Amino acid sequence: MVDLAPVLLSNVDTGDGARLWRECGAAELTGRHHGPALAGPVGVASGMRTLAERFSELSAQVGRGVSVDGPSLLVERARITGHRRQGEVSVGGACRMVRANDGWVAVSLARDEDLSAVPAWLEADVDGNDIDAVDAAIASRDAAWLVDRATLLGLPCASLGEVTDGVVPAHPIGDATSLPPAANLLVVDLSSLWAGPLCGRLLAAAGMRVVKVESSRRPDGARRGPAEFFALMNAAKEQITLDLASTSGRAELADLLRCADVVIEASRPRALQQMGIDAMESTARVWLSITAYGHDQPMRVGFGDDAAVAGGLVAFDDRGPMFAGDAVADPITGLLGAVAVLDRLVSGGRWLVDLSLARSARRLSAL
Repeated sequence: MVDLAPVLLSNVDTGDGARLWRECGAAELTGRHHGPALAGPVGVASGMRTLAERFSELSAQVGRGVSVDGPSLLVERARITGHRRQGEVSVGGACRMVRANDGWVAVSLARDEDLSAVPAWLEADVDGNDIDAVDAAIASRDAAWLVDRATLLGLPCASLGEVTDGVVPAHPIGDATSLPPAANLLVVDLSSLWAGPLCGRLLAAAGMRVVKVESSRRPDGARRGPAEFFALMNAAKEQITLDLASTSGRAELADLLRCADVVIEASRPRALQQMGIDAMESTARVWLSITAYGHDQPMRVGFGDDAAVAGGLVAFDDRGPMFAGDAVADPITGLLGAVAVLDRLVSGGRWLVDLSLARSARRLSAL
């Protein structure tokens, strides 16, 4: 295993991190609703700038050099939605930070199934729609207990700062032939929402052919949001829809994956195995697997806001922690993933990159 993080994020100058955070607009998304705009961890915007510079260098080696404003990626969605800072409630409103008995947890109860699972999660007769009752129950329980129970039930829940390493593991899975020009590289994007699609968008900008694959039965959840944001992430890609529950749909996907130089996916390993897909047997040059907490915690569910909290990427005032920016683990992971893909393409061989939202957030928050 190779840890790519020290290579991809070397020599980060955090001296102007606060200025970059403010100028890109992230400060306006950080703080309490009626309070002042606040700074996040100084390394976040600085780290995004460094990653963007590395992406420009590597994309020039693989195909065409692409200039990216790394810090601005942090605020792209909020610029479209118009959402503003809400303190202990995420910018998008789906996640809340709540005081537990021994710390803070972030929990997303955005889906109907999440609300229905609240009584089982808290082991109490609590209505998931009754915020005060939920908060009271959380306050009497330890953070680790809440996270463990949530993991069993598939609820997105994280304890503040629980992730203490920011590794980006890359596992060699075989040799590869010489690298063709970017225009001859096929990227199959099986991901959804933000982090994976952003990675695919950046690779398309570098000159690669990117094919976005959606399930006809479970399309990209970003389609439920603003059409402008979905287009921003995916307009530069070829888009196909397959019935992945059918034999023909899975066969078509298998054929596509056999031709892929790069695969981007954000599924639990078990979900891929059920379709007969095994990253370790792939012939792709780089298989980028994006999950909330990495392959060593395959059952944990997470999204950009709660994963950022797990990585300690929050802001503080005298009342406690708040969300910093808008689901920042997503754009961080998307850019970091694109740089990791290019780095492994240039290095040669075939690789599985195990990229975690929470660890990516931790890497930058700890700079």
